Amino acid sequence: MERSADHSTNESPTESATDEDRTQTAPDRTDTGAELAQLEDRWRRALADLDNLRKRVAKDLERARAAEVARVSAAWLPVLDNLELALAHAGSDPQAVVEGVKAIRDQAVQVLAQFGFERHDEVGVPFSPELHEVVSVVAQPDLPSGTVIEVVRPGYGEDGRQLRPASVVVSRPEG
Repeated sequence: MERSADHSTNESPTESATDEDRTQTAPDRTDTGAELAQLEDRWRRALADLDNLRKRVAKDLERARAAEVARVSAAWLPVLDNLELALAHAGSDPQAVVEGVKAIRDQAVQVLAQFGFERHDEVGVPFSPELHEVVSVVAQPDLPSGTVIEVVRPGYGEDGRQLRPASVVVSRPEG
């Protein structure tokens, strides 16, 4: 009978359970709201950090580019100085001027090699599409097909990293 006394209140068992659930979920909602605010704050800070990183990397990249341009330009200064010396002596012995210009060309080739762009002007080597560009084909019965017989314009660089390929004339069999 005590049971019936407990049920004598006007509330149904489902209504009292719902009220209990409401009091238990209210702190959960507050916790969820605080957690949401914390996550939103962390998200905003992460976005700000990413933006700052992006700006810093852009500045560093610009500085690195400027430093590299200065380094390459400085490497070419001796070549320019020697060209000016050759021009100053242009009125003297023409053979000396020609020798001076050849020496300056060799110096310029060395500067390119210093930056990883070796000169390729070999004759008698097999044609390589990575290093050569065919400008003409000539019948040469005494040479294997695809042999470089003349370099029209030298190439600079290696496979996959070239300033330009060598322009070459290659052999082909007759007929």
